[in-house]
Amino acid sequence: MKKLIAMLLALAMVLSMGAMAFAEEEAAETPEVPEYLTGLELGEFTTIEDGKLIMSTNASFPPYEMVADGEGFAGTGFEGIDVEIAWYLAQAVGLELQIDDMDFDSSLMAVQENKSDMMLAGLTYREDRDEVMDFSTPYAKGVQVVIVPEDSDIASPDDLANDKMIGTQRGTTGYIYCSDTPENGGYGEDHVQAYDNGALAVQALLNGQIDAVVIDNGPAEEYVAANPGLKILDTEYVTEDYCLAVDEGNADLLNALNTVLETMIDEGLVDEIVSHYISAEEAE
Repeated sequence: MKKLIAMLLALAMVLSMGAMAFAEEEAAETPEVPEYLTGLELGEFTTIEDGKLIMSTNASFPPYEMVADGEGFAGTGFEGIDVEIAWYLAQAVGLELQIDDMDFDSSLMAVQENKSDMMLAGLTYREDRDEVMDFSTPYAKGVQVVIVPEDSDIASPDDLANDKMIGTQRGTTGYIYCSDTPENGGYGEDHVQAYDNGALAVQALLNGQIDAVVIDNGPAEEYVAANPGLKILDTEYVTEDYCLAVDEGNADLLNALNTVLETMIDEGLVDEIVSHYISAEEAE
């Protein structure tokens, strides 16, 4: 009996040491903050909750934001280009990053209703959005593309005007452009079906409920790779700038974030982050 107890105690110690080693490995995965991001002149600013920088997003938009299978980037539970950029922003301004995942429309409203400090979600600048939010310096290019079945008769975005049903993510510029009137370059609201996220739109396409999906190229590549039988049209639909946004008039916070973001861009950190997820060939 004593031998059995001794063996169990020894096993417990081994397991404990293994858990400690695993925890150390996990902690070691948190990246270091570059020296050029420390000590920046940021001025005075406030956030919704002391000690935190709260980011709203829609984490079903790979490779920009995704729910992680595990701890995620730096223990956030999420991963993606926007997640990494946001983490460095928070570190540079001396705050803990909190990521709140919700649908795209709610993420927009969270900033405007002071439920989040900023939004990063593959967000593109538009004049109508600029009336209620303030936008940062652009940090990446967003290209809207069209996903169709491989045997589709749709060969270009022009073919979408032929009584096709188009799926988009609700609240995105893809939806805004497509649902606009034909006179303004759209296809009309009757020809657009909005979904809470891109994955649902792609599933509807696979089910034959719609004829095409208009979405950013980054997630489009992910969805097509994961779903045989789909393809992306060679012709781009529209090209946009990705930015982060804060509430309208929150100049102090925006100035601080812009200072950090522009430093990250100048030092090549943003390009490095993007290259983790998107190859140079795909970015072109």
